[in-house]
This record gives sequence, structure tokens and C-alpha cells, in this order.
Amino acid sequence: MPRQGLTNARVSAAAAELADSVGLSRLTVAAVARHFGVSDAALYVHVRSRDALIEHVAVRAAATFADTLAIAVAGRAGRQALVGFADAWRAFAVTHPGQYAATQLQLPPEVGTRSAGHLRMIELSYAMLRGYGLDEPALTDAMRFVRSTFHGFTSLETVDGFGHPRAVDASWQSILDAVHATLSNWPIQKQEQQ
Repeated sequence: MPRQGLTNARVSAAAAELADSVGLSRLTVAAVARHFGVSDAALYVHVRSRDALIEHVAVRAAATFADTLAIAVAGRAGRQALVGFADAWRAFAVTHPGQYAATQLQLPPEVGTRSAGHLRMIELSYAMLRGYGLDEPALTDAMRFVRSTFHGFTSLETVDGFGHPRAVDASWQSILDAVHATLSNWPIQKQEQQ
């Protein structure tokens, strides 16, 4: 029987907060149980394993991330949408490092295909890129380029991986200029010939 006041939503929310504070790799059922002052066994009513706990965090975080991206690109297209999308991506990754890490995990198909947040993130990403006039297969290639760029930058930023004295924000703006220029001149004809 579930402990009174302990719900799946509360467990997921606490796990997400803990992931941000201790890191996703250090998130455990025991840590969440300690947060609530209950035994590990009391939590297993709500999550069956650590993997399931991580999946709950990923689904919850994806919904929050998708909401953040949607607000950032609403009513924008082209470069404005790209900058809004990129800045929202960066802010989420830096502010919620554990939750961000969870959104990047490969989830089991039965979880990932039912995660509305993950599906919205994909839709928002592709919609932003369609503003550059891209269609398949260039659209998928461009998404991989953008995701790799933003993920790489934010992953380095969250571990203080930029030691050069140049301001990180200045580098970010230059990168956005480069991404915009690349997307505006995507090599579609070369791809179609291959």
C-alpha cells in the first residue's frame, strides 16, 4: 500500500531535483527514499528499480524541456527561432544538469514512444529547422548537427570545460552565427547526388 502523501508525481519531482543537485549518475532509489524519510521498500511501490526511476526523471524532464523550447520559439522563424531554441536549450542544460542528462538517454521503446515530452522536443526541433527550408534527408542531418553542437557546448559548459579567457557568452553567440550560416547554406544538392 502506498505511503500517504507519497505519489508517483512527488517521487518523480523529488528524483528530478536530486538529479540536478547530485548528478544523474548518482541518483538512486535510496537517495530519494532518504529525501522523503522513508525506507527504500516504501519507494518500490512507486518505482520498480533505479532504471525505472531514471525513466520517470527522463519523461518528466522532457516535458519541462519541451515546454521551455516551445515558449522560446513561439511566433519566431529562421534565425530568431534558432537563437530562441538554442538559448532555451543552453539555459535548461545549465540550470537542470541532471534532468538535461536524463533527456539525452536512449529510453526503452515502450517508454520513449509514449513520452509526450520527448515527442514534442522532436517536433519542435524539426519545426525550427523547417524554417530554413530543409526537407528529408537534410532535415535529419541538420538536426544531428544542431543537437551535437548544442549538446557538446552545454556539456562542456556544465563541467567548466572552457578554460580560455574569452567570455563563454561571446563564443556562444559566434557559434549561433555559424550554425545559422550553415543551416542557411545547407549542402542539399551534394546530398541528393550521393
